[in-house]
Parts: sequence; structure tokens; C-alpha cells
Amino acid sequence: MRHPYLILMSIVLLVFMGALTAEAGGTVADRQAVSDAVHASIGWALEKDTTLLYSVMAHDSELFYFGPNDAGNISGFAEFRQLVEGFFMLDDFKATSYEIRDLKINFSSGGEVAWFSCRLDDYGEWKGQPTAWDDCRWSGVLEKRDGHWVLVQMHFSFDTAAVAKKQAERDKEKYEGKP
Repeated sequence: MRHPYLILMSIVLLVFMGALTAEAGGTVADRQAVSDAVHASIGWALEKDTTLLYSVMAHDSELFYFGPNDAGNISGFAEFRQLVEGFFMLDDFKATSYEIRDLKINFSSGGEVAWFSCRLDDYGEWKGQPTAWDDCRWSGVLEKRDGHWVLVQMHFSFDTAAVAKKQAERDKEKYEGKP
């Protein structure tokens, strides 16, 4: 009689453990893989590791990157690669740090699509001068293709009121005490 009890307890334990590994439609492993892909898609620039970057991007026309202004929109992997090679890989550009805050990840009911949102601080230099994306809103969509999560869409935007306020503060500091 002990064996049926052990079998029942094992089944209950397995079901309980399965519930712990599934979170908002995605397994813990999928959630980590999506988070890693999001971080890789921005963090690659610190070492200019294009192998890492390209490993987390869709390599087809489905890839779409919506920049904070219309000049920054990219459609398809070929155009994305041109941006990377023609700007980020130049010696004039140097990434210095980034921080992703409030990363939220959700999964489709089938578990093959994930979407995220977060806040991004992204810092670098262009020709020795500092550049910054402070408190950028960043969202995107990933698909699980051949068991691997890849970004198919990203959107970056800024809170225009916050940007205007920061610019006014910079202008005030810059021109303080000047007629």
C-alpha cells in the first residue's frame, strides 16, 4: 500500500514543481532566455560583439526596429546589419554602459511569442563626446524559432515632456549668469 501513496505524492510533487516553473505563460527557462536576448540586443555594443547581437535577431524581413524618431526606423535584417556595420561598428562610436529597469515579459498562450517592456538608460560616446538615452521606453516582440528566442520587433520612444524638462535644465545650467 505504500507504493500507491508514493506514486500519488510523486505526481502531486511533479505538478507542483511544474506550476512553479511556469510563469505568466512561459517557463522559467524561457523567461530567462528572453531576458538574456533583450540584454544581449543592447549589451553587445560594450564589446562590439556582433556574433552575440546577430544571434538574438530575426534574420529576415520580419525584423522591424522603430527608433525614437522616424529617421531611425529599420525594416529587415539586411537594413539592420547596415545600421550596425555603418554606425555602431565605427571607431567613432563607443558604448560605455547601459541599464535595463522594470523589465516585464509576457508570453502568448502557445508559448512561442513573447513581448517585453522596460526602461532603458544607454550611454556611449560619438567622436569622444558623450551620448545618452536616459529613461528611454523600450518594448519589443520575440519569437521562439527552432528552440531559440529572437527579436522580431523593437520600439524605442521618449517621454517628450521629460525630455523637454531635462533640456530646459541643461539650458539653464549652460546659460546661468549669462545675459
